[in-house]
Amino acid sequence: MFALTSVPRVALRASAPAKQWAAASQSIRHASTLKEAVAEAIPKKQERLKALKAKHSNTSLGDIKLDNLLGGMRGLKVMLWEGSVLDAERGIAFHGKSIPDCEKELPSAKDLGLKGKEMLPESMLWLLLTGEVPTADQVRGLSAELASKGKLPSYVEKIIDSFPKTLHPMTQFAAATAALNHDSAFSAAYTKGIKKAEYWSPTFDDSIDLIAKLPAVAARIYYNVHGKGDGKQAIDPNLDLIGNFSNMLGYGDSVGMTDFLRLYIAIHGDHEGGNVSAHTSHLVGSALSDPFLSYSAALLGLAGPLHGLANQEVLVWFKGMQESIGQEASDQQIEKYLEDTLASGRVVPGYGHAVLRQPDPRFSALSRFYEQTPELRDQPLVKMVQQVSKIAPVVLGRSNKIKNPFPNVDAASGAGLTAYGMTEMNFYTVVFGVSRALGALPNLVMARALGLPIERPKSMSIEALEKSLK
Repeated sequence: MFALTSVPRVALRASAPAKQWAAASQSIRHASTLKEAVAEAIPKKQERLKALKAKHSNTSLGDIKLDNLLGGMRGLKVMLWEGSVLDAERGIAFHGKSIPDCEKELPSAKDLGLKGKEMLPESMLWLLLTGEVPTADQVRGLSAELASKGKLPSYVEKIIDSFPKTLHPMTQFAAATAALNHDSAFSAAYTKGIKKAEYWSPTFDDSIDLIAKLPAVAARIYYNVHGKGDGKQAIDPNLDLIGNFSNMLGYGDSVGMTDFLRLYIAIHGDHEGGNVSAHTSHLVGSALSDPFLSYSAALLGLAGPLHGLANQEVLVWFKGMQESIGQEASDQQIEKYLEDTLASGRVVPGYGHAVLRQPDPRFSALSRFYEQTPELRDQPLVKMVQQVSKIAPVVLGRSNKIKNPFPNVDAASGAGLTAYGMTEMNFYTVVFGVSRALGALPNLVMARALGLPIERPKSMSIEALEKSLK
């Protein structure tokens, strides 16, 4: 079986005459399932890694300075992550494709005959795992596979139902995810004695199973804590992953909310491997913990206020601004409020980024959605988000201390959820958690396919540093 063509389908259609395209289509056999496509992609990756090791194993990637050690290892090139690369100037690229590229090329809801027009997270998952743009039929098959595996086992439902409503949704989410490892294919195979070269296969099976079930876990928590949703986590085999997720949450009648969730989850899925949630899944997985345990740990990292909770802080700040200067504030009033925020020693949440030195393309994608969606365009909160995004970079840019004055994705993500009626901010990070699995779990599959070792950096005490630096 041949791998999916490396030439983008859009480019082929645009440049090839009709007869050539027909002939090319007949000569290419597409993998019918994602697992087949991954199996085809792995040998190529293994050969490329083998060649790198043989030629460059002693090549330096840069010096480690004390600032790196004490500054959270920021910027150090010490991790292999296949799904995406984050560049300070160009932004995020998924196997070389930017977010605008993905929006043009990845199969969308419309391509599958569904209501809506945004790219599907299933399409992004296929790209992240294989490096190839899937066909609409391949995505349709993947959607059906995820739907068939989406129902929760009764014991997990009982575990979720036993949690007090006051327990934070992210704590519930992580605990329920860990409990799903009861049926881990990888754990069972490892116990029986599987060959190391085959580790990737049951890791893939667990990962797909978990991605399929995360929406139901999240929806049951939403229903128990906030009383919204169908309370049954019913799954329609004819819908895509997010179509079912939206139904479970009680927003299935809103084409806008469903499409917004598709975009939100697709663009939040992967953001290089160094962020806390992605790195945690990689670290725990390197000990050969199964995907359920590895991703449960990742969710606990995502729950921190310096990571996944950031969009809540943005909304709190925006609501404070609305209360102070009103919902229809002028540019001058907003500029003054921004200046007062900085003068008080506070930061403007949702602005700046650890890596990026340009506007976050994820923010741009959400901003585009808002502009193109009449029901959101005139929402007071959405209007203010858009308005601030034009003023804040100018105000922040006046400070020599601020390296990136541009909005990041957190500046926009919460506004859309709020505008569509999901006002429960403590649930936003759960939605983020459904998304981040699209990037973290494929990395686990590739880490096992490429035989990556357990992660074990060297640590040093202050005394040891003092002695070594004399």
